[in-house]
Amino acid sequence: MQTHVAPNRTHLGRREFLLRAGTGFGAVALGSVLQQDGRLPVSQAQAASPAQLPKAKSVIWLFMNGGPSGIDLFDYKPALSKWDGTFHPGGVKSLFPHPGPIMESPFKFRQHGQSGAYVSDVYPHIAQHVDDMVFLKACTSTELNHTPACYMVNTGANRVGAPSFGSWTTYGMGTENESMPGFVVMFDPERTPEGGANLWDSAYLPGEHQAVPMHPTASPISYLKAPAERTPKTQRSQLDLLKQWNRKHLQHHPGVPALETRIRSYETAYRMQTEVPELVNVADETAATQDLYGLNDPRCELFGRQLLMARRMVESGVRCIQIYHGGYPDNWDHHEDLAEGHTSLCYSSDRPIAGLLADLKQRGLLDSTLIVWGGEFGRLPTSQDRTGRDHNPFGFAMWLAGGGVKAGTSHGELDELGYKPVQDATSIHDVHATILHLMGIDPDALTFYWNGREQSLTNGLGNIIHPIVA
Repeated sequence: MQTHVAPNRTHLGRREFLLRAGTGFGAVALGSVLQQDGRLPVSQAQAASPAQLPKAKSVIWLFMNGGPSGIDLFDYKPALSKWDGTFHPGGVKSLFPHPGPIMESPFKFRQHGQSGAYVSDVYPHIAQHVDDMVFLKACTSTELNHTPACYMVNTGANRVGAPSFGSWTTYGMGTENESMPGFVVMFDPERTPEGGANLWDSAYLPGEHQAVPMHPTASPISYLKAPAERTPKTQRSQLDLLKQWNRKHLQHHPGVPALETRIRSYETAYRMQTEVPELVNVADETAATQDLYGLNDPRCELFGRQLLMARRMVESGVRCIQIYHGGYPDNWDHHEDLAEGHTSLCYSSDRPIAGLLADLKQRGLLDSTLIVWGGEFGRLPTSQDRTGRDHNPFGFAMWLAGGGVKAGTSHGELDELGYKPVQDATSIHDVHATILHLMGIDPDALTFYWNGREQSLTNGLGNIIHPIVA
């Protein structure tokens, strides 16, 4: 598959530089639209045929911000009880000095499903779906602190300036619906995730691949609604005139994708004014469906509504949806009172996630929708402040469901205390490469020429985890 943009090494004048750098909110999710219109080369729209038939058409990434403890949720380690109160024999590397003794899990584990997977009692609803999941139990990261670790999971780099996973996805596949963005991000507007908007930025990729933040409110996208005094007819006339001017300007500045993108961005924003409000209005969902996502429970309502919107987005052709659960100060970063903190966040996410899995499955969408669950790292087996756990990027758990994964299985293993991998360690680059593969994209062929070389999401560091691919 030819999936790279031809290098452009020509000197840019000041006017051209400003034109190319000037994209803003409007340049979202329009690559495939431009290609459909025949005004943007396929190599830039990334609408070329995939290297293989994709198993997943869409991905929903559930990001547990703050670092959930896999050894307290999905990776049962009985040895924690055996060695509770003693110090780790080899010591552990921690963010804060003087880690405490080994701490047993405050939660009970039970086996579930035909696969017999262990799940903590604080996730009773999710536990009913283990036979649809594959657990990655030996994930690793290079970053010990939140912000660079969040960058790593979201962009494959530990610093600002790299495109997000969702941006690479839409760059590689385009969007199925020209009236909707290809990449949408949702989070609690009162609790911004660590790393902020850089987590879903398109960076050096064309601006149309940047995520659109959306909220489950009457105004889901900021500044989308036209002023009351501007009628649809008036707005249509203004857009047509603006398009005429921009086209004339483009004739004098050919080969400037940012300007072409901006022209189409106005059209998409115009169409979104009708489609987006209908998308977020879940009143037409049955009472049973709303209950499935926990919308009748104030503690689950926000996350449940976001996940219900995600399902509706999948039905509308949105390619990538990323939903952040938790944000400072109410996130998964429990250096103390882990039992209380994790119990609360598990409660608010359990029914919504289980509801999403059940809803997608009963609608026949789970096979073509990949669900990803995880955070930026996990937690250490040792205690901090007696009741919490410090960060552990050396070994943590994630899981995937739907979208062509080998359901009812697990991959990788940590040592008996849940500190470091002893079998099949999985890097973040491996996770990215595997997800792209499941979506029909060759992770090594999906490149973009920038800063003197071909860039990619994995930069040659990721290996497809073939044992988890069905």
